[in-house]
Amino acid sequence: MLTLQTNMRLLTGGSDVYVMQRKYFSKWILGIGNGDVGEDNDFDMNVEILEDLLIKIDGNSLAAIVHSTYPSFSKNMHNPSYFQDMAILAPKNDIVDMINDYMLSLIPGDQKTYLSLDSPQSDNPELGNPDNIHTPEYLNTIVASGLLKHVLKLKVGVPILLLRNIDQSSGLCNGTRLIITKLRKYIVEGKVISGSNIGHKVFIPKLSLTPLDAHIPFKFQRRQLPLSLSFAMTINKRANGHFSP
Repeated sequence: MLTLQTNMRLLTGGSDVYVMQRKYFSKWILGIGNGDVGEDNDFDMNVEILEDLLIKIDGNSLAAIVHSTYPSFSKNMHNPSYFQDMAILAPKNDIVDMINDYMLSLIPGDQKTYLSLDSPQSDNPELGNPDNIHTPEYLNTIVASGLLKHVLKLKVGVPILLLRNIDQSSGLCNGTRLIITKLRKYIVEGKVISGSNIGHKVFIPKLSLTPLDAHIPFKFQRRQLPLSLSFAMTINKRANGHFSP
C-alpha cells in the first residue's frame, strides 16, 4: 500500500512566503483527511475553518463567492489575462453550472446557444431498422459523466475549458483554457490562456463522440462543441496552473 503525503501542486512556484502559507494549508488539509484536526464527539467531527478561508456573506451568497474570487470583475472582464490564474473550484457539476450561468449573465453582449446533434447507433447497422424508441428528443435529455452537454451557451469574451484532446502540438488538450474571440455557426475561435501556447489563436470544431458510460444500456452519438464555461469548474477538472479557489 502506497500513501501519498505531499501535495506537490501546492508547494511549487510563488514566493517563499506564499510557499510557506501553502505548506501550512497542505498540512491542515491532510490533518482533516487523517482525522487529526478537530474535536471528535463520537457522532461527527467539529473542525474550525481558518479565518482567511471564509467568505463574508451579506445577502447573495453566490455574488459573494464571485466577488471574492473575481474582484473588480466588471472592470477586468474584457482583459484575457484576468482569467489566467483564477477559477472557482466546486465539488459537483450542478454547483459549477449554477456559478457559470450566473457569471455568464454578467457578461454584456449577445449570447449564442449551440445544441448538440444526437443520433442512435444500432449494434446491427445492416438491418437498417429505424430506432423509434431512442428518439433525438429523448437522447437530448441524457446527462452522464464525461458526456458533452446538449445545450451550450456562450458569449464572446468568456473563458472556456476544452474537454477533449484535439491537437497536443498546438496545446489543445483536455483541460486547456481559452477566451472566446468569435462565435461562428459550427466552430468557435479562441485564444489560449493556459499551458505553453498562451496567446495562440485556435479554432474548436464540433466533434462526434459516443458516451462510454456503463449506465447507458444503448449506444448513441452526440455531435457538439467539446467546451464548457470555466468561470467555475469541478476540482478534478482543474486545468494546469495555480488558481485562486
